[in-house]
Amino acid sequence: MPDIMQSPPYDEVVLGRRSIRGYLDKPVPRELIEEILALAIRAPSSMNTQPWHFHVITGEPLDRIRRGNTDRILAGEPDSREFRRGQPFAGVHRERQVGVAKQLFGAMGIERDDKERRQDWVLRGFRQFDAPVCVIVTYDRELSESDDTPFDCGAVTTALVNAAWSRGLGCVINSQGIMQSPVVREHAGIPEDQVIMKAVALGWPDESFPANAVVSERKSVDEAARFVGFED
Repeated sequence: MPDIMQSPPYDEVVLGRRSIRGYLDKPVPRELIEEILALAIRAPSSMNTQPWHFHVITGEPLDRIRRGNTDRILAGEPDSREFRRGQPFAGVHRERQVGVAKQLFGAMGIERDDKERRQDWVLRGFRQFDAPVCVIVTYDRELSESDDTPFDCGAVTTALVNAAWSRGLGCVINSQGIMQSPVVREHAGIPEDQVIMKAVALGWPDESFPANAVVSERKSVDEAARFVGFED
C-alpha cells in the first residue's frame, strides 16, 4: 500500500493539478503506475460494480496506435469512437470549450490563421500528446445500458489523474486518442466484451512546454451550487 504520509495534502493535489500536454522523453516505471492504480481503484462505484478496466500501454504498441490514429485521420477516416459523443456543445458549454482553446493557443503562440500549427496541435491528441504512457479506460460491455457505469468510470479516471499528480506525474484525459477505436483495440489487445471509453496520456511533465502552465478557468462555488435548507 502506498505510504500516505509521504504524499502531498489532498488540497495541494486538487488545486495544483493541471492537464499536461507536453512530456519528457523519460520512461515511467511500471511499479509506480501500479501504485497509482492501487489508489485510483479506491474510487466509489455504483453498488460496488467496479466496471472499469485499465489497459496501460507504452513502447512500440503505443507507437503503433499513434501511427494508426494519425494515418487514419489524415486519410479522412470517420470517427469510430465507441462511447457516445452526443450533440456538439452550444451556449455556455461551447464558450468554455473555445475559452480553453484560446488559452492553449495563446500559450503556444499559435495564431488563428496558422492552419499548419493548428492541425499539428490537433494531431498531438491523436498521438496521445507524445506521452510515454497511455492508459485506455474501458468498461464491461454487458453494462452498456447503465448510466451509472460511465459515471463510475469518470470517478475512477479522476482518481487516477489526481493520484498520478501526487506522485509527480502529469496526465491529460482525452478522446482523440480513442476516436479510431479499431486501431486502439488491435494494438492494445482489448477484448470485444469491453467498451473503449477514454484515453489518459501519462508521463513526467515537461516544465518548458508552454501549454503545461495553462490553468483552465473554473466556475465559482456560487455559480455551481445551490444550498437548500441552510440558514443565511
